[in-house]
Amino acid sequence: MATLLRSPAAARAEALVERVADAPSLTLAEGQEPTAEATAEISPPQEPSRALALTDVIAPRSGPGEALVRLAYRIGIPGHAIAAPFRRPQAVRVLATVESPNRGDRAAGTALRAGHFLIHGVRLPIASFDFSLSAHHAPGVERVVHGFGWLADLAASASRADGAAVAERIAGQWLHAHSQPGKGPAWETELAGLRLLAWLIHAPLMLGGNDKTLKSRLLAAIAQAASWLDKRAPKEPAGFGQVAAFAGVVAAGLLLPHGKPRRLFGEAGLVKALGDMVGEDGGVLSRCPAAQLDAIRLLTDLVACYEATDVTPPPALGVMRELLVPPLLALRHGDGALGNWQGQGAIGADRVNAVIEASGVRTRPLALARAWGYQRIKAGDTLLQFDTAPPPRAKHARTGCASTLAFELSDGPQRIIVNCGGAALAGGQVPARIGQALRATAAFSTLVLDNANSTAVQLHGQLGKGVETVEFDRRQIARPGFREATRIEAAHDGYAGRFGLTHQRILTLSGDGTELAGEDILVPAGKSGKRGKIGFALRFHLGRGVEVQLSPDKRGASLLLPDGRLWQFRLGGDRGGAGEITLSAEDSLWVDGDGRPHATEQLVIEGLALRSGGQFSWRFRKTG
Repeated sequence: MATLLRSPAAARAEALVERVADAPSLTLAEGQEPTAEATAEISPPQEPSRALALTDVIAPRSGPGEALVRLAYRIGIPGHAIAAPFRRPQAVRVLATVESPNRGDRAAGTALRAGHFLIHGVRLPIASFDFSLSAHHAPGVERVVHGFGWLADLAASASRADGAAVAERIAGQWLHAHSQPGKGPAWETELAGLRLLAWLIHAPLMLGGNDKTLKSRLLAAIAQAASWLDKRAPKEPAGFGQVAAFAGVVAAGLLLPHGKPRRLFGEAGLVKALGDMVGEDGGVLSRCPAAQLDAIRLLTDLVACYEATDVTPPPALGVMRELLVPPLLALRHGDGALGNWQGQGAIGADRVNAVIEASGVRTRPLALARAWGYQRIKAGDTLLQFDTAPPPRAKHARTGCASTLAFELSDGPQRIIVNCGGAALAGGQVPARIGQALRATAAFSTLVLDNANSTAVQLHGQLGKGVETVEFDRRQIARPGFREATRIEAAHDGYAGRFGLTHQRILTLSGDGTELAGEDILVPAGKSGKRGKIGFALRFHLGRGVEVQLSPDKRGASLLLPDGRLWQFRLGGDRGGAGEITLSAEDSLWVDGDGRPHATEQLVIEGLALRSGGQFSWRFRKTG
């Protein structure tokens, strides 16, 4: 295992820019694996994700005059007094029409026109929806309703003339309940930023109705939200919420009168916020694929605001968008949908493709992951995703999960091994009462000791103590009778403090993709192992539609995929087992990209291991 390497923020940022300029070194061709020389670049142990000081190398270019404007605006001098000191301030109006390449969900937009919000597959009648400050809704519902994400859906399903009446109706109800800024969940900074951006981008839809009084109220609300975010965005903790807040500020600076001082102020904050949100290889520090997707979509919307006003965006925005796409592509399976990581369902291929196409970024998946932590191996039709990094820090996580050393495996469009996913979607079709359980280590395809999580799972999406470092090594190896195989060895310390054991997992995928060999090893964390025994379980959650048949000796199983492909699972030898080790098939569930839970099964290896350590091997092999 490699030793821990640390480098200054500026060095990481400079290395980032070099890698952007030399994209082939980061994004290998489909099916191509890193060479032995390349693996040396990815062997340092992974700490909880660290921030990238993007501002060290890609700060907005400006002279003393613009710096003075930023300072003046930051200390509270009104934008009109800076931009036009001898003129009366102009009335609030939207200066340009934005044509964003991002498109909403047509089905959700159709539901809006029929009188319902359609969120994670659940229909919520608009007429009886509780918009009040005291109402408590699932986080996904609040995000769509209070963030006005539904505007994009409505725009995708109707002309402006047809959609304006619906937009007026919902906006009127919302404004009636939320006239005071800063109160209630609707004024979470992230939602306020997303809402302001949506209002400005879809202004023709919002302001295109016949109610002049409502139009005046909406324009006043836009100005109010922009002023509130001016003050709130710099105080928001690092993460997507701060990025969304500064994006709203920049959009208002572009699209409202006397906006240049606000834009310059917002650009400086946005670049810094992006650097604080994204790791050195382009993965967001929450390690969540949905957050990665949201960040790409937000930057595309913001760039469209620049294009609408003929203003050149800071180079950092384009560079960051190019960095965000390859890590996201690395989490796509053969069906084009994403893996179930950090609380998300398997976000569908159509949605992923639409966001990538709208971004205009054309690249290959990230193969050599560092801080992002998801290793990807493609061999033949088989694709492996392996989590080799600690969970996100509490300050970055929306719905943090204890998933270290879990993996997913697919064969073409068919998923063989998955994670349950869906914790972030709890409250929709996923029952809220099981949301916490879906964040647990047992909901992922990895090893569990004594029914305990490798990292403590706390309330409100937060994580506690557990995995601090993950050491890993990736290399190409020669195996008799096979093409060159890819071997990844990783180990985490999540159980070291409680049980005195380190979990080490070795995965080897053959060059033709027909065999995945695995070893799970328990290594004493101290100089000498402890006495006694401890319960363990190895869980392999099976993909939707996979039919499992245990072998007569209960040491293996046949896995029949929905398209007729056949895989065999087999237990190998074990050392350190303290008694009988059993293989069984148990119930499980899997959450798709629409938030629907599906009944599935899981293979479970259970037994007792010696506290002095143990080793358990297993194998998946394609036979038909």
